[in-house]
Amino acid sequence: MPPVLVLPFPAVDPVAIAIGPLAIRWYALAYIVGLLGGWFYARRLAANAEYWRGLRQPSTTDIDDLIMWVALGVVLGGRVGYVLFYNFNSYLARPSEILAVWRGGMSFHGGFLGSILAIVLFARARRLNPLAMLDLAAVVTPIGLFFGRIANFINGELWGRAAPDFPYAVVFPDGGPVPRHPSQLYEALGEGLLLLILMAIAVRRFGFRRPGLLGGIFVAGYALARIVCEFFREPDPQLGFLFGSSVEALGGGVTMGMLLSIPMALVGVLFIWLALRGRTRPRAAEAAEPSSA
Repeated sequence: MPPVLVLPFPAVDPVAIAIGPLAIRWYALAYIVGLLGGWFYARRLAANAEYWRGLRQPSTTDIDDLIMWVALGVVLGGRVGYVLFYNFNSYLARPSEILAVWRGGMSFHGGFLGSILAIVLFARARRLNPLAMLDLAAVVTPIGLFFGRIANFINGELWGRAAPDFPYAVVFPDGGPVPRHPSQLYEALGEGLLLLILMAIAVRRFGFRRPGLLGGIFVAGYALARIVCEFFREPDPQLGFLFGSSVEALGGGVTMGMLLSIPMALVGVLFIWLALRGRTRPRAAEAAEPSSA
């Protein structure tokens, strides 16, 4: 039976702003808006002394400097992660393509690991609690995830699996004539908006007084949202389904996104457990002292 309604793909120019030869694409703009939105939100959270009771509170200067470290970690980690996890053989054959970032190719899981490394190094350099700073980043990260997935939809990339009977399926320009799930919008909702609301509630409830708790909630929440959304998302063509493609109960098989999210979920639950049991409480040397910055 044909779908009740098939939505044509909105023909949005992937270039958001063009000034002469300078072109700013929606994807780059999403990164910029996500970083700026996260920076603004993080400054407000850092300024609330009640959230940091018992911990060294970061200054606004710390937050201003941290955003540059995180941006570098996200870009480098995202690119390295894409090369290693999603297209290793192709880049191994043509290593010069690794630096061609303007052609696309970023991995959330790689950017996630890169940003963690950047935040930990920054926190140690400024004598701040690394877990608490990771918690701060966890609260604001869904802003960037939301805008990034919206940009994926505008670019007509990372589309969903075929859904000929779904009433609001979309025919993507490069996805063939088959109507597909707008999985980018599902991810914007689950990994972005809903996770942002969850983290806002958690920070109001717990603050940063239990280092690692908010980070654990974010990691577990993202992993769960990503695994659910992967059931509607077409796997990367160079990888396909890793296994289980013939098992109908799996909805088509297990993807790389699912596989990478499973250890994330386990790590998130572990940190939630450790934080609630007080195992991550800071040493006396890390207690509330003014930041050196």
